[in-house]
Amino acid sequence: MNNRRNFLSGAGAITGAIAAATVSKVAMAALPEPMLQTKPDTMAPLMPATGRTYNPVVTLNGWTLPWRMNNGVKEFHLVAEPVVREMAPGFKAHLWGYNGQSPGPTIEVVEGDRVRIFVTNKLPEHTSIHWHGQRLPNGMDGVTGLTQPAIQPGKTFVYEFVARRPGTFMYHPHADEMTQMAMGMMGSWVTHPKGDHPLIDKVDRDFVFLLNAYDIEPGSATPKIMTMLDFNLWSWNSRVFPGIDSLNVRQNDKVRIRVGNLTMTNHPMHLHGHEFQVTGTDGGPTPRSARWPEVTTDVAVGQMRQFEFLADEEGDWAFHCHKSHHTMNAMGHDVPTMIGVDHQDVAKKITRLIPDYMVMGERGMADMGEMEMPIPDNTARMMSGQGPFGSVEMGGMFSVVKVRKGQKAGDYSNPGWFKHPKGTVAYELAGEAPDAPRSHGAGAAALPAENMPAPNIEVQVRKPTGHSGH
Repeated sequence: MNNRRNFLSGAGAITGAIAAATVSKVAMAALPEPMLQTKPDTMAPLMPATGRTYNPVVTLNGWTLPWRMNNGVKEFHLVAEPVVREMAPGFKAHLWGYNGQSPGPTIEVVEGDRVRIFVTNKLPEHTSIHWHGQRLPNGMDGVTGLTQPAIQPGKTFVYEFVARRPGTFMYHPHADEMTQMAMGMMGSWVTHPKGDHPLIDKVDRDFVFLLNAYDIEPGSATPKIMTMLDFNLWSWNSRVFPGIDSLNVRQNDKVRIRVGNLTMTNHPMHLHGHEFQVTGTDGGPTPRSARWPEVTTDVAVGQMRQFEFLADEEGDWAFHCHKSHHTMNAMGHDVPTMIGVDHQDVAKKITRLIPDYMVMGERGMADMGEMEMPIPDNTARMMSGQGPFGSVEMGGMFSVVKVRKGQKAGDYSNPGWFKHPKGTVAYELAGEAPDAPRSHGAGAAALPAENMPAPNIEVQVRKPTGHSGH
């Protein structure tokens, strides 16, 4: 599953300062071999070979970091470094991450485990790691200048603490955050309960991923780090649809999905075909009395949410952020709206002089997907992905939960497209449609209108483009 390489070994391998107040001589003797992964595929769950058993998670388009046991301590090795991440087929970004990928690998432990994480910095600047949501000694919290000195390039720090409570957490830098998080430095952390827990149910499938966003100009590969709001790529684990894998489950499986948000805005996560309950946050399990059925839950900035549902409806069910601009790729902020304007001949003349000229189609943006106009190299199309009935016309934060009777326990492979039973697909009506009943007289206004303009005025307004004040 993983590519390996030797990085540091032998006595005296730790060359940097240590974040812990005290670290055992055994830990100082050698570092665990760093494990690397460069494939963007969803890797199989990592079954625990040592330590206490648990039901492992599956990281969407990612993997779990292996560990070694050292005198009862779980040891991990994270390497902060520049990486190349394939965000979608044909589109790669130059990011910063951990162990060959952005986001970095998921760390999985069990409540009560003592963990030791070696962090080696191969970036061109200093860094640190904050263990978001963890209860730990203050000197292990990872805030540069406040709780520890920065990890300088080429140095290795050691973090050591006990995983005190179960839940879904994250890790990310607390050093030059604006740059490092905008470049993709983050990862998931899952602490499993050490036994039966009154608020944490056993599930058949357990997925985890992070929401992140980038501003990468079409044709380029490096994110703009000064962007505050106008991101053009909204991603899950640094992948955009159609590059996001489907979540494949067996019918009647109990499914848990853990989502963390490290973007600059909130995301209403919406699942089709099923109801779910929010069962936990990065603050801990949700009391059962505080749960209710939902089909959309909002994940605010810096938050984790885990929700669970019974996958009892077969099919290919859309799963996405419900902000419509977040299900698009590489949107240009200065593309004028030309709906209702026949500009076909004009556009042809302009594109002879300006090949990259692009406006919204006169009937909507679907026109643009159908035209398949040329785009710069290394650019994700705005709307892409082919389904069994044609173009899905989505991008960004979009995937599919595939529920199948025949999916075996522990099988996470893609079962292909759903074969709908006869008579269960919407179809085109043959012949003329009957007249639809219409409402007449919706009722009087609650309050009388005064000083209104004369009747029968049609207003057509074109919004100004650009972003003044940003």
